[in-house]
Amino acid sequence: MKDAFRTLAAPASAKLVRQRSRFIALLEPIEGADDAHVRLGEIRRTYHDASHCCSAFRLVGDPFPSQGSDDDGEPTGSAGVPILLQLEGARLENVLAIVVRYFGGVKLGVGGLARAYSSAVAEALAKASIVEHALTIEFAVRFPLEANAGVMSAIHHHEAKILDIRYDTEGQAIVALAPSRVEAFRRSLTEGTGARARLEEKP
Repeated sequence: MKDAFRTLAAPASAKLVRQRSRFIALLEPIEGADDAHVRLGEIRRTYHDASHCCSAFRLVGDPFPSQGSDDDGEPTGSAGVPILLQLEGARLENVLAIVVRYFGGVKLGVGGLARAYSSAVAEALAKASIVEHALTIEFAVRFPLEANAGVMSAIHHHEAKILDIRYDTEGQAIVALAPSRVEAFRRSLTEGTGARARLEEKP
């Protein structure tokens, strides 16, 4: 399981002209499929007079990202896939790329279109600020008070971040840790508390 992914720190854009056709590449950081759908709708409305509004997206997934593309009326494979390949090459996830085209009166052919859409995204990527986001999973750890030392030892050893901790008739700690550490953390809790701690993933 991966513990981090690369994405955009902020939106980025670029413009280019090929045979009088204008291409506007827009890169957007997104949180999920719904976010991508909403943002694409907003951009379509903004550029409502454009000839095409082609797009591709990649979303964090384990072990592989979820991804897709749309040619929006351009010849099959001439727009959406070249856009997607640029995102794949940059190893970005949770990102939406849209290229708006204003037709200039000269047909570019499938190869020319693919190069234009790909180049527009490449130029936007060259301007983009890339960041790495850590992935974490939140858990509730419930335990009898006398098992506190074993719980704290496991939390410290596996670098789990304590988000909240309370003591009443039993202890409860809300922790966040990297996906790759979950199973080892679970084993440490079991061994360190004599199986008295309960680990429950937060919804």
